Amino acid sequence: MKYITLFICWLLAVVQASAQIRNGADKMEQLLPMLKDKQISLVVNHTSLVNGVHLLDTLYNSGVHIVQIFAPEHGFRGDADAGETVRNGKDTRTHVPIISLYGTQKKPQPAQLSQTDIVVFDMQDVGARFYTYISTLFYVMQACAENQKELIVLDRPNPCDYVDGPVLNLKYKSFVGMFPIPVLHGCTIGELAQMINGEGWLGKDLQCRLKVIAVENWKHGQPYSLPVKPSPNLPNDQAIALYPSLCPFEGTSVSVGRGTEWPFQVIGSPFTQQTFSFCFKPRSLKGSDKNPLHKNRNCYGIDLRTSSQIPQGFSLQYVLQFYKAYQACTPNAGKSFFTRPKWFDLLMGTSQVRLDILQGKTEQQIRSGWREDLEKYKTMRKKYLLYTDYPEK
Repeated sequence: MKYITLFICWLLAVVQASAQIRNGADKMEQLLPMLKDKQISLVVNHTSLVNGVHLLDTLYNSGVHIVQIFAPEHGFRGDADAGETVRNGKDTRTHVPIISLYGTQKKPQPAQLSQTDIVVFDMQDVGARFYTYISTLFYVMQACAENQKELIVLDRPNPCDYVDGPVLNLKYKSFVGMFPIPVLHGCTIGELAQMINGEGWLGKDLQCRLKVIAVENWKHGQPYSLPVKPSPNLPNDQAIALYPSLCPFEGTSVSVGRGTEWPFQVIGSPFTQQTFSFCFKPRSLKGSDKNPLHKNRNCYGIDLRTSSQIPQGFSLQYVLQFYKAYQACTPNAGKSFFTRPKWFDLLMGTSQVRLDILQGKTEQQIRSGWREDLEKYKTMRKKYLLYTDYPEK
């Protein structure tokens, strides 16, 4: 009897793990009744798909009245460079106006919400604090709270689902870090929305009228391969897994492969030829990077395209490896490596990591500096979880 019970438990776990994941946007049976006879604004991009069809088209074909689209970084179609201003426009098929939330305006304005009853937010996050879709979420929640509008978040799995890295110090708050959360926050975008509300991060005692349509058949830590790249420079699962640990290089003189066909899968610099033999040359690429770091120069570094030794979480191993390489080949490694120190600090959410690196500390020593804050965050995070842990985690 004992073995039969164990077998049944195992079989149930296998069936559950193999069940088809249904994102929040797939659950039209829940969403459409909420939107009936309402004026709807969408916060969406190219990842907002329902069985391969864009959410805008799905709702439009279902008779939902769409007032406007708010577009984040990379634009409505996901083809704008990182940091490139996204322009207002109009969808060619439905003629629905598109309003940019990346550039001079990052928050919906009262006049833009005056004809809206409900805002629907659906974008695929990757789980890293500096990925700006969650900053757009913050401003949308704040605008909805200030203008008494309801927000519905259509949840999606977190493909880089770890809790790791330094917790942001609010002195370093910016669009690449809005909340006191670690580099890898371990939340879906729906859970994070609940956290923003619950922790009072909207300010002025604001509370957003929030509903989250949860994912079915997914648990925390369960592997999830994105059906579409979330932004131009995260083209595959390998890049997404490496992104949290490689993004800090954006504050240095080391290329992360922008301007190549392997962004966030190769790293290198023109100044490290004596340390590394692998070479690549960034070029101007339409829809990815028009003016990448070290454009048309040979960069020497590491090829991670097929590496199986990917960090299970956040790691400083690559940053420390290249800093040591700079020490070996440049007279002032601190200045020649950290060419954008303020940006590095904003990405890290603290200056302590950079200062520790300059002092020659090991990764273990550096990690000890954020351990206490990380444990406090883990305790707080539990209040907002919508999903249990994957059995194999």
